[in-house]
Amino acid sequence: MNRKERVLAALAHEECRPVPHHMDFTQQALGRLVEYTGDAGVEGKLGACLHYIQYWGWPTEIEGRPGYFKDAFGVVWNRNGLDKDIGAVEEPLIPDLERSCYAFPDCDTARLRRDIEAMLATRGDRFTMMGFGFCMFERAWSLLGMENVFYYMAACPDALEGFLDRICDYYLRLIDIALEYDIDGMYFGDDWGQQRGLMMGPAHWRRFIKPRMARYYARVKAKGLPVLQHSCGDCHEIFPDLIEIGMDCYQTFQPEIYDIAEMKRLYGKQLTFWGGVSVQKALPVMTPDELRREIRRVYGILAPGGGFILAPTHALTPDIPPENMLAMADAFLNQEQLG
Repeated sequence: MNRKERVLAALAHEECRPVPHHMDFTQQALGRLVEYTGDAGVEGKLGACLHYIQYWGWPTEIEGRPGYFKDAFGVVWNRNGLDKDIGAVEEPLIPDLERSCYAFPDCDTARLRRDIEAMLATRGDRFTMMGFGFCMFERAWSLLGMENVFYYMAACPDALEGFLDRICDYYLRLIDIALEYDIDGMYFGDDWGQQRGLMMGPAHWRRFIKPRMARYYARVKAKGLPVLQHSCGDCHEIFPDLIEIGMDCYQTFQPEIYDIAEMKRLYGKQLTFWGGVSVQKALPVMTPDELRREIRRVYGILAPGGGFILAPTHALTPDIPPENMLAMADAFLNQEQLG
């Protein structure tokens, strides 16, 4: 089986060996690995089975303000801190939703098409998908401020729902463009969880987020394609909701948060889990030998019966020793050692 076929088998809950695997990097972490190995092309040698890009609004560095980036929505991101890949919002663009006259930008659809076409030109035998990051809750808080979004959920729910509908309509136009192309699936990124449950609680998620994500998923499902969803944190309360609206694969699957054996028992026939190797409690702190044992443990729980993409739980961060990155890659590429 080639790499795409292994991912399709995982999404169909068909057991295969080796299971598909993947590794993403922050810019800083990849820089550390390249420096350590002396190999500028090391990332391409790790056998990743997934191939995708994400639309973030193309943040562009502001002339004369090093480390500050403005995206297509007008949001300014400060990347001078630890997070140099995304950054922190400098200040909300919309301080008062009820008095706002904010106009969503016209997307550069020609650029979007070029990006998709460039991705497809380099797909090889990998499972290839288009991704949309900051596609609902995150786009709302990047424009309004996170505290304000929570305030509006309680105090001005109708105004917030109207705003979220505008976000949804904006992204649906982009999703439709992506679905014109020969992609294998669609990936959505929108963080809802914290270490113990949802940031906004399940009731607010079901009112404000679920109906709009359902519209995204339905558009993808109408094309017969799988939906892969990223959300950091503990989202177990809404796994049944996500299954109901059509999610096929959940990422990131964090063993420091979830009882992975119990989640596999409850949802393993309906969801494919992508992740399992902790970037919090394993990769930064374990020795390479300890890490291999941890990967073997996770693999032994999640690989049987299919429905598993072996991966770190997030893009690799710069606090992870390059030795551990390579130990993980070795385990992924030589799964016969995992049992």
